[in-house]
Amino acid sequence: MLKFKRFVICILCLAVVWPGRMRASDWLHAGFLYDDFKLTLEPGHRVEALGPLFYWQKSDTETTWGLPPLFDHVSDPAIQLEEYDIGYPVITYRKFGTESRWQLIQVLSWARGLHPEEKEAKRFTLFPFYFQQRSPIPEDNYTAIAPFYGHLKNHLFRDEIFFVMFPLFSETRKADIVTDNYLFPFFDVRHGDGLKGWQLWPLYGQEHKDITTKTNGFGDVESVAGHDTKFVLWPIFLKQTAGIGTDNPSRTTAVLPLYDIERSQQRDVTTILWPFFSHIQNRDPEKQYNEWQTPWPLIDFARGEGKTTSRVWPFFSQAHTKYLESDWYLWPVYKYNRAHADPLDRSRTRILLFLYSDTIQKNTQTGDYQRLRAFWPLYTHRHDYNGNTRLQILALLEPFLPTSTAVEREYSPVWSVWRSENNPKTGASSQSLLWNLYRHDAEPKSKKYSLLFGLFQYQSGAEGKRVRLLYIPVVRTKPAATKTEVK
Repeated sequence: MLKFKRFVICILCLAVVWPGRMRASDWLHAGFLYDDFKLTLEPGHRVEALGPLFYWQKSDTETTWGLPPLFDHVSDPAIQLEEYDIGYPVITYRKFGTESRWQLIQVLSWARGLHPEEKEAKRFTLFPFYFQQRSPIPEDNYTAIAPFYGHLKNHLFRDEIFFVMFPLFSETRKADIVTDNYLFPFFDVRHGDGLKGWQLWPLYGQEHKDITTKTNGFGDVESVAGHDTKFVLWPIFLKQTAGIGTDNPSRTTAVLPLYDIERSQQRDVTTILWPFFSHIQNRDPEKQYNEWQTPWPLIDFARGEGKTTSRVWPFFSQAHTKYLESDWYLWPVYKYNRAHADPLDRSRTRILLFLYSDTIQKNTQTGDYQRLRAFWPLYTHRHDYNGNTRLQILALLEPFLPTSTAVEREYSPVWSVWRSENNPKTGASSQSLLWNLYRHDAEPKSKKYSLLFGLFQYQSGAEGKRVRLLYIPVVRTKPAATKTEVK
């Protein structure tokens, strides 16, 4: 054991001292103790040390470093970007320009940003108990201490929320519609532009809206449809008239589970003994079809120019429209989805949901595409619009969160025992096994190999060939003379 420790110490000393004797064009390879190499898929270089436990990367104006799986940090002064994660998603910080936010397990959060008036607002949240915003604009300030008293803005899909001893009383506003709730959700009164209504849920409720007008973003005045709704012993009796004042008003009457009937110029729906039998006839010129559901959603058949569906759950389903396609067999064994609307063509094939996934997104005008294949937990393979490819062996979280850069920065280095990258535009490629215990980098006119902590290194290029054993040069050849030099 003592001899082994002395051997390791000698290797580390050589790794530190010997690079000083190398020329600036050399790269130090002592993986997985320490490795410094050029990036393959973009300009820049990366340092990795102690296997997956540390990395530092520089590309253009962006700098990234991390201590997987505990911490990662990325900054780009050119676009005023900064991010860090501590045990993602436990603690995260995001900053872009004047906008910033940090959070602790989505319970404690602090954010700041600018209003359209260029006034800074600061928000603090201790979810779900305390909410606060402070701004130089007094009317934008709010404070809420749940469930006792509070005033909120732009939360829970509402423009404003006011409450006192919730659920005893609360008032919400969305656009011009105000809802006063007493002992939520049992009794409320609603009012707005041409709108009034009330409900004592689930006993009785009614609402009426007149035909009104509004000014759109282009300054044009446009009509807003009216409606009438009523329910008794919800959801047993429902009656609704929608689209009043339009070319396609609809009327719905339901006594569930006996029947549900909807009639309009473009669409008829008839349901008997819901959900056991339903028939839909769509006469919209762009969506014409007839659909039968017996019972919904287990058995569904639709035929027409606008939609074609054949479904017997869980055995098979085929559903097609002009722009969408969805097929599955022995759900969830096999599932296929596609959306096509030029210039976008996106498809995804899945087996057992996340066990295997293949997603392709293509630009039909240029022919460029990006593709992501994942076989949990064995691998992920990416192909981007530039033709770059990257293969990672072992992917424990990436198939579930394929677009998460935080997972890629903080967790992927821990279990990616094999990495392979290829850049067809520059001709560069690289492979790494067990955190650079073996590493290969290649460019059109050069190759580099490193094996067993860099104890064996081989390099060939414009300066000739070089071989190192135990970090000591043992072979060095000069570049072959060109034909011009021979003459």
